[in-house]
Amino acid sequence: MTLNVSIITLGVEDLPASTAFYERLGWINTRASQESVTFLQGHCVVLGLYGRAALADDAAVDNSPAGFRGVSLAINLKDEAAVDTFFEHALSCGATATKRPEKVFWGGYSGYFADPDGHLWEVAYNPFFEGDAETGQLQLEAKA
Repeated sequence: MTLNVSIITLGVEDLPASTAFYERLGWINTRASQESVTFLQGHCVVLGLYGRAALADDAAVDNSPAGFRGVSLAINLKDEAAVDTFFEHALSCGATATKRPEKVFWGGYSGYFADPDGHLWEVAYNPFFEGDAETGQLQLEAKA
């Protein structure tokens, strides 16, 4: 069986503000959204937004302060120019630049921004990955 991430849920402090941010970024709000949760449609994954405290309660974990959690989400694009364009778009939507796009040690091109709650997003061009240039959906070969 090949696994698939179907929903990524982010705990947010201000659900309406975060919903508006992600809609400006290009995600599509859906009829599945409710007052306490937002479901935004992407090409291959749904992005869920849920109150941070409520998400911690639901998962039975401590709602510890925000900070680096060792996680970033990534948007892969077709070339360096597309990375630069999208990165600037994210900033215009209210994101905060943490690392401007640049050529990186592994041979690609990437930068990072944080959403209003500090969730890290990498915007990247990876010349070694194959996939759909329009959607960013990757198709990687399995190890033999």
